[in-house]
Amino acid sequence: MTDRQLEALEKRLENAESLLKTYKATSALHGMRADGLEWEAGRLRRTLFGLDRGPVVRGLRTAWLLAHGELPSGVPLRLIARRAREIAERDGIRILWGKVRQRVGGRVAREWEKRRTARSSTPVSPSVENGEAVYRRSVSSERLRDFTPRVLIVAELSIPQCAKYRVWQRKEELERLGWQVDVMNWHDVQSVLSGLQVCTDVIFYRTPAVPDVRKMIDEARRLGLSPWWEVDDLIFDVELYRQNSNLLSLPPAEQAELLKGAALYRECLELCGRGIASTRVLGEAMSRIGIGEVSVIENALDDQTLAAAETALTGLTQKDQKTTDDIVIVYGSGTRTHDGDFLCCAEGLAAAMEAEPRLRLRIVGELTVPPVLLRFGSRVETLEGRDYPTYMAMLAAADLTVTPLELTIFNDAKSNIKFLEASILCVPSVCSPCDAFRGVIVEGQNGFLAEGAEAWRDAVLALARDPVLRRDVGESARRDVLARYRPDVIAREQVARYFPLPAPQARQGLRVLSVNVFFEPRSFGGATLVAEEMAARLSAMGCDVGVFTSGPSFPERAGAPIRHEIRDMPVMAFPLPMDVDPVGALDNPRCSAQFAAWLDAFRPDVVHFHSVQGLGVGILQVCAERGIPHVITLHDAWWLCERQFMVKADGRYCFQRHIDLMACQRCVPGAHHLQLRQDMMQGALHRAQLLLSPSASHRALYLENGIEPERIQVNRNGFSWPVKARTPRKAGQLLRFGFVSGTAEVKGFSLVRKAFEALERNDWELVLIDNTLNLGFSSVNVSGWRVKGKVVIRPAYTDETRDDFFNAIDVLLFPSQWMESYGLTVREALSRNVWVIATAPGGQAEDIEDGVNGTLIPLDGRFESLQTAIEGVLTNKERFSSYVNPHREELPTFESQAAELKAYLESVIRK
Repeated sequence: MTDRQLEALEKRLENAESLLKTYKATSALHGMRADGLEWEAGRLRRTLFGLDRGPVVRGLRTAWLLAHGELPSGVPLRLIARRAREIAERDGIRILWGKVRQRVGGRVAREWEKRRTARSSTPVSPSVENGEAVYRRSVSSERLRDFTPRVLIVAELSIPQCAKYRVWQRKEELERLGWQVDVMNWHDVQSVLSGLQVCTDVIFYRTPAVPDVRKMIDEARRLGLSPWWEVDDLIFDVELYRQNSNLLSLPPAEQAELLKGAALYRECLELCGRGIASTRVLGEAMSRIGIGEVSVIENALDDQTLAAAETALTGLTQKDQKTTDDIVIVYGSGTRTHDGDFLCCAEGLAAAMEAEPRLRLRIVGELTVPPVLLRFGSRVETLEGRDYPTYMAMLAAADLTVTPLELTIFNDAKSNIKFLEASILCVPSVCSPCDAFRGVIVEGQNGFLAEGAEAWRDAVLALARDPVLRRDVGESARRDVLARYRPDVIAREQVARYFPLPAPQARQGLRVLSVNVFFEPRSFGGATLVAEEMAARLSAMGCDVGVFTSGPSFPERAGAPIRHEIRDMPVMAFPLPMDVDPVGALDNPRCSAQFAAWLDAFRPDVVHFHSVQGLGVGILQVCAERGIPHVITLHDAWWLCERQFMVKADGRYCFQRHIDLMACQRCVPGAHHLQLRQDMMQGALHRAQLLLSPSASHRALYLENGIEPERIQVNRNGFSWPVKARTPRKAGQLLRFGFVSGTAEVKGFSLVRKAFEALERNDWELVLIDNTLNLGFSSVNVSGWRVKGKVVIRPAYTDETRDDFFNAIDVLLFPSQWMESYGLTVREALSRNVWVIATAPGGQAEDIEDGVNGTLIPLDGRFESLQTAIEGVLTNKERFSSYVNPHREELPTFESQAAELKAYLESVIRK
């Protein structure tokens, strides 16, 4: 390749990198816009329906919706009418009326329970404790040692000078020590609460104890943090604040507001319990009000100040240095509250200007010029405030500067910023003898201290009349300031004393970040159970496991995530609405940003992704950008199909093997993003170091859609062995069937009904699991079933009652109407010597040998196939008296799955 070609290639790569940054920035901006629109929509919804609890408004809204053909839930009336007609034709009017009463009664019961719970001050059931309370429990501070050392500074940023010296300077110093540092405005509640989840130290700078800040401090303590409160003014002691005569120059209303603020500052300091002061006197004031731990970190030089000083000094032209014999004094006034301070030097300056006609006074900023100086006319110049570089340039052109302060404890608590700024420019200073100035100025060598009119006059005249003295004092001041206040010196000698960088913790085994859209206590679906079991068992095997998942959206948290602990594992829960739209489920920029923050904090060796719909594929891109190995378990077909389980809108399975987007477009009309979706998914799957499938049949589906065989392995999902021994079946007992999959058509509920209604015999019992009974209402109604046998409805089983359920049945029905990736319930049944009737093909059928430990039926949507299988086991029901599954020991367990998974995770790290 020639030099010219190489140069062209480098240019193209540079352009590509620039474009990538632009695309990412654009994406982030659109994400921020979408977030804003989402929250605004939520606010409008709350406004529109805020009165919904009132019967009048609710009635009007319901009437309006009904008039427009819709229920308050959003369901069209035409669908309700069609469903009612079908039930009436099949089951009769009496059954239809019973279903209506059941549905209304269940809704009323749920509403009553919700209101009763809201009124109660204590948990009303274990589910409450295991639900919302999990997120609010305090977590151990010990875990902070495992996270990336990160300081969050929650700051008041509206005062530029204060923010420069106490916020941005602190950030610079901490970063010199190796800390990661985030700065957030305390008014941005969501950002602060989000930042608290991943920091290991937090500083509240100049924040009042308003409700939002108290909420932040409470959250910091819940997370095991010990917050600091930092300030550089004596604004937290009301009595001492009153002694500041500058306060008297303000209108009474403003004075009252400032004193009220002082009380809130003190409360915030006390709530934090630890203080950072800019001066010795300020630190002593914190100690006097009972703060047990107080640190003193002085205001100092920083990179911006040093750069501005060098620019100012370099930019001094001959004209800037001297065009006349004038001796220029510069006074920088920060705010209009310095009128009282300036009076300390006014008479002395007037006497000096009277004695030395060359003296000119230049005031930069707000100040009421004292009458004693007005007689000098144009020799006293008042300029508006300047930005920092411009101010430094003006100060560099001065011959000397003055810093007058009243000798009060309020001013003793102030720092010596004005002296530092002048000294770094070699400009000599005359200052009031407040504590911070006395600690650094050596009289006549690097500056002057003055108290009283004569002292001010003499010091100014000494510098004005002796250019060599001005030069020597200025250069000495610069040397002293650089030696004591350089950023690296302050960081090393002061900041590191209170913020030593924690020593890296030795890794105890493999560190794994597990990602699943749901996680305990928001357990939902088989993939969630697998993700929970794998996380817990990897942890038990010596791995350090963290979790990223979705969580509830608490109104008081303003959409911020929440870190909590499950089984001693740190869990980050991102608030995700249950009704997220299909496009939003593909990519969620705000979720990706929070995932990135958690990834940086937890620092895993490898990330294991389970089901991530709703969280979005952007979180996988974060891993790719950081070069972190990651593995995806393909629990379902979401990576291939817009419909997660490849079940069409009519409830029937789509039998595509190689996905044809033209067919998908007909299945999901109006979805114009399918090609983009496919590109995103293929890219995410390609970047992963390894893909895992829970079954061979599910792996085959992905192979037929372009995944290379060596990139996808089978990691069969396990189960838990029974704890209780199976109860022997009694002679002559009815053959007992069980169905646990709910009322969804795709799970075969209607096929079960039709099959049993077609049976002419009555020597059977069917147990239907209604998983909503534990929530206080029913979703399964069999009063219209025309069957000759016995149908029983029971609530969903738990870990404690699982064995009891399977002991109460002989045959499990699993007539799923899609090719499941695996069947957890099937394996639970087979391990307990329960016969299984299941559809095939699919992962649910892989552990069944037809006629040996179960019956396989075609996935054809016909109830007759299920009916024939049921009649077959009824004809041979005697076999179940002492039936034992001969393939029981071949089943994969959670233990074997976790061991295999650990080996896979370790293998991708070694690549």
